[in-house]
Amino acid sequence: MYNTGNQVSRFAGRYGGRVAQANAASHGPAAEPEPEPESGPATGPEPGQGPVRPQYTHRQILKILSGLMMAMLTSMLSTSVIATALPTIVGDLGGQDKLSWVASAALLTMTASTPLWGKLSDIAGRKLMFQTALLIFVVASIGAGMSQDIGQLIAFRAGQGLGAGGLAALAQVILADVVEPRQRGRYAGFMGAVFGVSTVAGPLLGGFIVDADVLGWRWCFYVCVPMAVVSFFVIQRVLRLPRVRRDTSVDAFGAITITGSAAMLMLLLSMGGTEFPWNSAWTYALGGVTAVLLLLAIVAERRARDPILPPRLFRNRMFVLTSFVSICVGMAMFGVMIYMPQYLQIVKGMSPTASGLMTLPLVLGMLVTSTGSGHIVTSTGRYKIFPVLGLGCVVIGMFLLSRLHTGSSSVLIGADLAVLGIGMGLTLQILILASQNAAAPGDMASTTSGVSFFRNLGGAVGVAAFGAILTNRVAAEIASGLRAAGVRAAPGGTELGAPDEIARLPQPVKDIVRDAFSSALETVFLVGIPVAVLGFVAVLAMKELPLRGSASRGKGPAAAPPVEDITARHL
Repeated sequence: MYNTGNQVSRFAGRYGGRVAQANAASHGPAAEPEPEPESGPATGPEPGQGPVRPQYTHRQILKILSGLMMAMLTSMLSTSVIATALPTIVGDLGGQDKLSWVASAALLTMTASTPLWGKLSDIAGRKLMFQTALLIFVVASIGAGMSQDIGQLIAFRAGQGLGAGGLAALAQVILADVVEPRQRGRYAGFMGAVFGVSTVAGPLLGGFIVDADVLGWRWCFYVCVPMAVVSFFVIQRVLRLPRVRRDTSVDAFGAITITGSAAMLMLLLSMGGTEFPWNSAWTYALGGVTAVLLLLAIVAERRARDPILPPRLFRNRMFVLTSFVSICVGMAMFGVMIYMPQYLQIVKGMSPTASGLMTLPLVLGMLVTSTGSGHIVTSTGRYKIFPVLGLGCVVIGMFLLSRLHTGSSSVLIGADLAVLGIGMGLTLQILILASQNAAAPGDMASTTSGVSFFRNLGGAVGVAAFGAILTNRVAAEIASGLRAAGVRAAPGGTELGAPDEIARLPQPVKDIVRDAFSSALETVFLVGIPVAVLGFVAVLAMKELPLRGSASRGKGPAAAPPVEDITARHL
């Protein structure tokens, strides 16, 4: 996955001298209240009525949202902060051949565990499971920072992904419990803005830590811990949800088969073409195990009393469409997040910090459109137009990025990234809102974690598939460039080195490498265009359902019947 940008110096050693001589469900009910054992006597709906949602003021919601946003920022930073620091990390710990696993281990466990967190929160309570995910994340982050070899680092990165999966899914579920669909748009916009900020802040922060050479790369993991601790205590202080009795149980067989099939698929996509050839016994074995586990998962979910991903969700047109669009958006988004920094560092010769700054237009586009669209949805109650426009911008953005080359100006690169950022901001949070609005009350957690699961799955598939395309194209393009320069390629000589290694190559070699990477990345982004087009078509097929709730609720105590200050009564 990352091999194309970080396999150290073999190319430089083999070709520097030779060439010198030759010269990256149906309606929109509100979410049901949720269990919290420590919050007092049990409450529930009155006979003949649906679940009762506590009425929070705007101030109370913002307090809760602050804790959720800090947790989401923390978990997302953990994924993106190491992108620019990976060459330094493996240089210190060794294990260059296992470098891709440092990145993919967290993505694998995050994707596989996402559906489980929603179901566990139905059983043990949202708050308890959210704080459990935070604790797992903190412990794993400290362990990753203290790792003494590459194997320990990979194991703790898997733990980080496990905690991050819970934080990403449950933050959306808790927001659905606290805010009704009509009001949820403007608050979901803030969550989308956090995602955009983390997209750029991670590589920028990682680049600064490495470039400064004061803190050391271990602080790429430690830096997330303080925010996670603060988020834990904020949630403990302000989040009070009434307890509701739920007659539910753990779907153990479903948990094993769903996570197992996702894990096997991630292993196949991460290792295929790098650790073993695609046409090999390992490929067929992992593919077969994935298929068997997937079939068993379908059987398990059809027979389970309380399935993790209830089959009825897939009879909900909105859930199916938003999940499919999430896969498409995830593939495009993660592909750009991972490989654009490599383009900026390898082709444009930027430092890690400079490459992070160069992606600011993307995050600004996401920030403005995510918050703006959320407020418009709240005031108008209409939402379909935003993902339609958003996917259109994603298609255009992928096409524009595919036209980049070695001579592209910084202004052009920034403008292309801004278009993509606008598309992401208009799409990501609205997909969650649309799926939640169409979900039955009892399916709120499963629906939210399910859509998040498919988005992460799309991202994992996209990174692996784009990585395989990039690796193969770079090798072919470098070999072609060497032949044109009259230099014979040695076995393995077409593998790239780290960006600083490439920068030290003789100019003719450097030109060959940069042209090869630019051309290969063009192919990657071209492949992303039809994926985005499929998402656009699926969005057009969505039916816009009326958002439940009032446009005036949540703006203050006068907007709803007076209630006890839930954020202070248990202090």
